[in-house]
Amino acid sequence: MSQASPQSPAMPVYSEKLWPNVWVWLIIIGLSAAGILILAPISMLAGYLAAVGLFILQATLLLTSTPRITVTADSLQVGRAHIERRFIGDVECYSGEDATAQRGPKLNGLAYLCIRGWVNPVVKIEITDPSDRTPYWLASSRRPEKLKAALATPQA
Repeated sequence: MSQASPQSPAMPVYSEKLWPNVWVWLIIIGLSAAGILILAPISMLAGYLAAVGLFILQATLLLTSTPRITVTADSLQVGRAHIERRFIGDVECYSGEDATAQRGPKLNGLAYLCIRGWVNPVVKIEITDPSDRTPYWLASSRRPEKLKAALATPQA
């Protein structure tokens, strides 16, 4: 089996997984604990089993839906969306109130969104493909400047 060279298009230039924050896990624990309250009148054992089952279900759903952002020499993948880098135009970073505005009043209804409530900064990536109606992608990122820099590096 051959290994990819450092300049291989398949090697990530940048990679980020949008893992949930601690407060998201606290909410999941709280919701799971509600299973005890619901089933305690029937049986405490059923309540505890429900709480464990709810936690496993919610954690599985949360972890399997956590998106990844990957930039390679020739492509960008944000969540389930994938595009060749030659179709990427301007990249802008937003945080604080500017990020809120990009997710709200300034949002184009045709934009592709991969945003998570537990990650405030967003990156707006212009799409220049003439056959694609999507004007831009808006993605949450904990390291927006590094993502922008990775997209600014020359393509292979």
